[in-house]
Amino acid sequence: MPGGGALSRGEIDAYTEFVKTLGAKGLAWIKVNERAKGAEGLQSPIVKNLHAKALAAVLERSGAQDGDILFFAADKSAAANACIGALRQRIGHDRGFAQKGWRPLWVVDFPMFEYDEDSRQWKARHHPFTSPKDGHEQYLESAPEKAYAKAYDMVLNGWEVAGGSVRIHRQEVQQQVFRGLKLSPEEQRAKFGFLLDALQYGAPPHGGIAFGFDRLVALMAGAEAIRDVIAFPKTQRGQDLLTGAPSPVPEKQLRDLHIRLRNPPP
Repeated sequence: MPGGGALSRGEIDAYTEFVKTLGAKGLAWIKVNERAKGAEGLQSPIVKNLHAKALAAVLERSGAQDGDILFFAADKSAAANACIGALRQRIGHDRGFAQKGWRPLWVVDFPMFEYDEDSRQWKARHHPFTSPKDGHEQYLESAPEKAYAKAYDMVLNGWEVAGGSVRIHRQEVQQQVFRGLKLSPEEQRAKFGFLLDALQYGAPPHGGIAFGFDRLVALMAGAEAIRDVIAFPKTQRGQDLLTGAPSPVPEKQLRDLHIRLRNPPP
């Protein structure tokens, strides 16, 4: 953060509390008082835990100058990136670094898979029908972390306004993806047999993209959240405050629809 060396401890603590709401355990920082002095010119409670070579690399790669402050996190990459990315946006708007005007960009080269710590297995990042990039079929089973997808998002001023992908149209590639997800031939047939059968007959290459109309309207209106432009917004729990939905329904209606409610565990 340029000029961030002037931040008070209270302001730094406020940013720390902000990232904690996103799941971070804390927020590390280094004030650059006199870069030319190396470690002696840095102010931070953690400088003593970092060796001179690491500190020099941090200053070089960040480009921090005298009077700046560095914020960083230590966690799994996905968690650290999410928290520091949100902090970057927060600081940009708080301190006037955000540029005016329309700034569109494409996000491409998404990973095919992501590792789920709870189940300890790879899962599809987008969905299991996304086509891998040309030449990445070789990684689907042997090195899932190296496989990238033909998936793409369009971002406008930090908002994802559209997303899509190119779908798999070859049966052998689809089966490779399923094997990369550790689906047995029996599971493949039980869950997606209809798709594998259809691909036998020569599905053409196909793909698409879907736009979020509410997000475009929010950007044009200068709103901070899409709830401000939706006529009947839902809460984060999926509740409709206007109609009171979801609400209890008669047992007869449930029977007509062949729906049975299970009691939640105590």
